[in-house]
Amino acid sequence: MKKFLLVAVVGLAGITFANEQLAKQKGCMACHDLKAKKVGPSYADVAKKYAGRKDAVDYLADKIKKGGSGVWGSVPMPPQNVTDAEAKQLAQWILSVK
Repeated sequence: MKKFLLVAVVGLAGITFANEQLAKQKGCMACHDLKAKKVGPSYADVAKKYAGRKDAVDYLADKIKKGGSGVWGSVPMPPQNVTDAEAKQLAQWILSVK
């Protein structure tokens, strides 16, 4: 049992790292930070705002793909050049940031 739990933790750490790497690769970190506001809100603030929202992953994935404005202030977020799968992966990772 302990070996299984250790594997699960290592696996989750790898998934989290891969998503942060994807955010860096796609240029997300130019405007967002894990904990501090930059041009856009921090990922921790986004996760907090949408915690408990049942459609949060789909909602954020759509915002990532299509862009948006007005939710976090007057600076719009342009549509991002990501696949549907990448948008969903990024949204799931963002929601996990504490």
